[in-house]
Amino acid sequence: MELPKFLLGDNTDCADAIFVIHTEFPRFVINLVDDEIEWFEDFDGEDQEELETQVAVLIESTTAFYDREMERYKEE
Repeated sequence: MELPKFLLGDNTDCADAIFVIHTEFPRFVINLVDDEIEWFEDFDGEDQEELETQVAVLIESTTAFYDREMERYKEE
């Protein structure tokens, strides 16, 4: 099975959260309400430095995905 790069997530226990799952490396779930990220990867010191420079880009692309999906829902 080939997964898309981003998936929307929902859970009634977290009614106010907007979860987006990033399925490619580095894999993570972000709550767009507060930008809290849960990483599925273990990073060493070298990876951590590179990751810190990519976080802003990852959040921006995740937000763009969510905005695009919401626009598509409005069109239906």
